[in-house]
Amino acid sequence: MFRTEERNTHFRSAIGLADLIYVSTVRHVRKSHRNAVIGLAMNMMTTVIMVAAFYLMFSILGLRGTAIRGDFILYLLSGIFLFLTHTKAVGAIMGSEGPTSAMMKHAPMNTAIAIASAALSALYIQTLSAVLILFLVHVAWHPIEINDPIGTIGMFLLSWFSGVSVGMVFLAIKPWFPGFASIASTVYSRANMVASGKMFVANSMPSSMLAFFDWNPLFHCIDQARGYAFINYNPHFSSVSYPLIVSITLIMLGLMGEFKARRHASISWSAGR
Repeated sequence: MFRTEERNTHFRSAIGLADLIYVSTVRHVRKSHRNAVIGLAMNMMTTVIMVAAFYLMFSILGLRGTAIRGDFILYLLSGIFLFLTHTKAVGAIMGSEGPTSAMMKHAPMNTAIAIASAALSALYIQTLSAVLILFLVHVAWHPIEINDPIGTIGMFLLSWFSGVSVGMVFLAIKPWFPGFASIASTVYSRANMVASGKMFVANSMPSSMLAFFDWNPLFHCIDQARGYAFINYNPHFSSVSYPLIVSITLIMLGLMGEFKARRHASISWSAGR
């Protein structure tokens, strides 16, 4: 009887926690705009503008021959989707409520719920944007054919997870060095415009250039995603295990740092800044 009651208590606690994460996720999703449809449209426009800019750049500079043989639009989208998902995840985690936030005054709320809801809201918006853009391209322009959709989705989720892990490291640093954490996250996001490798194919890069890219988990995610998306591309210089191991390591370090910062949190930290 006691074991049954204990299991019921744990089950109710899990349901309550899931409900709190859901409510907080909805709140994060609506942060960008009061109207959810307009907020989604604004996020989609970011992707469309980036695709148009890279399409014009590749066409004007004559770089389309360096892309993977196949659907050029899918080549662009495969890089931009993963890049934006990774970057948005980093920003969402960095912007989540800390231990001194006013939201933490409510008893059920804690930083774990805030972090989880921020990460899920970024994943929700980017997934919905990607699905809608692919649907519109497929219907209005030309059919989109993905060789291995499951593997491609897996790399999409891995790019989001790696963004969450990097964001956790910046979030752990933020209470101690807020200025440095903000600048470092901005520099990281800007550097990924090139370091993510969304404009290049790893197999066609010389070994001297690969050293500037293969440290980046997002580079491996994008290259592997293109290997799953295109039937005639087999990535040789990237792996799935590297971004997964790096992401797990970073998220553990970030969780330990966040726990340490939460134990020493004080509202007066930012009083002199």
